Amino acid sequence: MLNFDFHNPTRIVFGKGSVERLDSLIPKEARVLVLFGGQSAEKTGTLAEVRKALGSRTWKEFGGIEPNPAFETLMRAVELVRAEGLDFLLAVGGGSVIDGTKFVASAAAFEGDPWAILESFGGAVTRALPLGTVVTLAATGSEMNCTAVVTRKSTQTKAFFANPLIYPRFSILDPTKTYSLPARQLANGVVDAFTHVVEQYLTFPVDGRVQDRFAEGLLQTLVEIGPRVVQEPADYDTRANLMWAATMGLNGLIAVGVPQDWATHIIGHELTALHGLDHAQTLAIVLPAMLEHRREAKREKLLQYAERVWGITEGVADQRIDRAIEATRSFFESLGVKTRLSDYGIGADAIGAMIDKLAEKGMVKLGEKGDVTPEVSRQVLARCL
Repeated sequence: MLNFDFHNPTRIVFGKGSVERLDSLIPKEARVLVLFGGQSAEKTGTLAEVRKALGSRTWKEFGGIEPNPAFETLMRAVELVRAEGLDFLLAVGGGSVIDGTKFVASAAAFEGDPWAILESFGGAVTRALPLGTVVTLAATGSEMNCTAVVTRKSTQTKAFFANPLIYPRFSILDPTKTYSLPARQLANGVVDAFTHVVEQYLTFPVDGRVQDRFAEGLLQTLVEIGPRVVQEPADYDTRANLMWAATMGLNGLIAVGVPQDWATHIIGHELTALHGLDHAQTLAIVLPAMLEHRREAKREKLLQYAERVWGITEGVADQRIDRAIEATRSFFESLGVKTRLSDYGIGADAIGAMIDKLAEKGMVKLGEKGDVTPEVSRQVLARCL
C-alpha cells in the first residue's frame, strides 16, 4: 500500500426530512446565496423547504446552472456575490450545481482572472467562501470532495480543479429528493458512480486490501440496485443506498494508498465539450474500450474485478477478462445508456479534434502509469466506434 494523508472535513446529514437541519448548519449571521439548476428544485418543493429553513437570514437566489456548468453562467453568480456582499453559498441540486458552486466560492474571493483557477488545476486558489449542499441527484460525489469541473462554452473547454478549501462544510442527503428524477438522470447517476469507483480500483495491485474490498462492495451494490433504480418505482431503501454509494465512491476513502487512473474521465470530458453528450454517456462509451485496450497493463486487477464483482471464475484468464469487460458494457446498456460513439451519431472523423484538445490542455500522460499518450487515446476512441 502506498503512503497517504487523508482528511475529509465534510459533515454528512443523511435521511428523510433533513433539509430542515439547515437552520442549525448555517451561521445565523450568514448572508447566503442559494444556487440551483432548472425548475425541478422549485417544482418538487425543495427550494421552499430551503427558504423556510433559512429563516430570517439575508439570502439571494441564483438559478440556471447548466449540466456541465458554464464558466460564463457562473461568473454572473460571482458578480451577484460581490455586489450583495454574500458570504455563504448553498448548492441545491446535483453534481453540476455543486461543482459550479465550488467555482463561485473560489472565484468570488479570487484576485485576477478567475479562469486561472482552472488553468492552475486549483493551485491558484488561496481563499474560498464557505459552502454547503442539499443533494437532489446521486451521481458525482461532489458533495463530499474538493474537486469540480467547469466548461467554458466560448472555447469548448471542459476543465477540472481541486483544492482543499472547496470541501463543503456540510452536505444534506435526503434520498426522497431523488424520487421525481427521470430515468435518464437516474441511469446517468449509476454509471457515473460506478465509473468513479472503477477509476480508483481497476489499476494495478499494491496490496490495498481494505480499499479493494470497499471498492468491490460499492460496485456490487451499484450492479445490484442499478436496474431497480432506473426501472422500478422509487423506494426509500434503494435510493438511500444509491445516494450513499455515490458519495462514498468519490469522497477520497477508496483512493487512499492506491494508484488512480482517470483517463476515461479526461477523454470523456472532450466528448462533452465538443459534442454535448451527458457526462455519464461519455463514461459508458470510453470505459469498456479503455479496459479492452489496456487489458495487459490492468491484467491482474481485471481478473480480480471479474471474479469479485461479476463472479467470473471459469475459463482461461483472457476469457475471464473478456467476459468482465462485456459484463460492464452490458450493465450500462441495461440501464439505457448506450456505449458506442455511433449510437450518438459520432464518427471516426470526430476523433482528431478530441485528441487535439487533449494535447492543447497538456493531457498527454494519462492513466495510473502516465502511459496513455495522445496516440493511445486515439486508439481507445477508435475502439469506441
